[in-house]
Amino acid sequence: MRTTLTLDDDIVEKLKNEAAKCSLSFRDVVNRFLRLGLNTKEHLATPGKFAVNPKDLGEIPGVNYNKISDLLEQIEGRGHG
Repeated sequence: MRTTLTLDDDIVEKLKNEAAKCSLSFRDVVNRFLRLGLNTKEHLATPGKFAVNPKDLGEIPGVNYNKISDLLEQIEGRGHG
């Protein structure tokens, strides 16, 4: 099948280099790499929805989550960071 395809300049350069290196036609190299890409398990399909189900872990007595610097100091100790 004959079709028109617009490729980015960097892709064309890589394909031309590959064609020269392997002594293949540009068309053969394009088809080879398209087949490789289409036969991989990773596809460009949009992944399904991702949902976060938060859990309330409660509060720790004596820890103020509103003052991050104090919290880090409690966790890491003085003199760190």
